[in-house]
Amino acid sequence: MARIALIGGHGKVALLLAPLLVARGDRVSAVIRNAAHAEDVAATGAEPVVADVERLDREEWIRLLASHDAVVWAAGAGGGSPARTYAVDRDAAILSMDAAAESGVRRYVMVSYFGAAIDHGVPADNSFFAYAESKAAADAHLRASELDWTILAPSALTSDPPTGRIEAASAVSGSVSRADVAGVVAAALADPSTVGRTIRFNSGEVPIAEAIAAASA
Repeated sequence: MARIALIGGHGKVALLLAPLLVARGDRVSAVIRNAAHAEDVAATGAEPVVADVERLDREEWIRLLASHDAVVWAAGAGGGSPARTYAVDRDAAILSMDAAAESGVRRYVMVSYFGAAIDHGVPADNSFFAYAESKAAADAHLRASELDWTILAPSALTSDPPTGRIEAASAVSGSVSRADVAGVVAAALADPSTVGRTIRFNSGEVPIAEAIAAASA
């Protein structure tokens, strides 16, 4: 059994992930900003923890993450204000990584996106630019850390039902269901061969555990 801090606990992927983790015996602390979402989170079997990650300082992050075995970052500002996007998707994510290291939490899984990179190519006048910049910076910080990290980079998200199968060998972005993203996160947490790897994936025909193991080889 592992104790997992799930950041962004009311997000669509997180609400699908928490029951998978709980079902296998993990304890999940689902961090949410809005206390009104606590009932939804509790229904997944996770423990709701109310905290505004945009406003937490380093010491507050350390207290939040202490005693956990792993962190899953599934939070996001959700577009809109570039300032808030930088505050959540870049600054808060980076603070959480530093706090995880300081509090002794070695394992960190980041849910990123397929095209995330320093040279992402998104024009500065595009509304997606702040998000692309933020994720690139956060992913780079994680790769440079001493954490046991995995970066998961799904392609365009859909609301399709889970298939349990993905494709993790393509250089071209397609689409994948949020339910299968949740399955990939759960599988990555259980597979130490994914440490130090960035795994980009689409919907596909290979069972999730097999696909991520091959991508980590």
